Amino acid sequence: MANAPAPGFFPGRAAVEAYGSGGFRFAGMSHRGSILCLPSGIHAWTAVAPADLTPAAFRLIFDETQPIDILLVGTGTGLVPLPPALKARFRERGISSDSMATGAAVSTYNVLLAENRRVAGAFLAVEI
Repeated sequence: MANAPAPGFFPGRAAVEAYGSGGFRFAGMSHRGSILCLPSGIHAWTAVAPADLTPAAFRLIFDETQPIDILLVGTGTGLVPLPPALKARFRERGISSDSMATGAAVSTYNVLLAENRRVAGAFLAVEI
């Protein structure tokens, strides 16, 4: 089918309706695994643990053509600070980044999205 979305991609912005059991629900669909929520759409994300939060894991964030002011990073069941060098890379692109447990990050993302803020989310899936 021509112009079909790539596997693991939802075009457009959507609130995250639920998280847990190793995945997320959004836009009336479910996805098993971690996700990146960008202004251009929601992508499946291969990161599974805080150790995976490397610059390479955030390539889609760095490549995003639509503006992002705030990046919320859900680091699993607990808070894991982002490495200072990675935070600096985000700042160089004008992106304020904040890490927190996935549940808190999802909640904050939904509020900022409802306020029509230029927010993105990188959420590690959790088993709760």
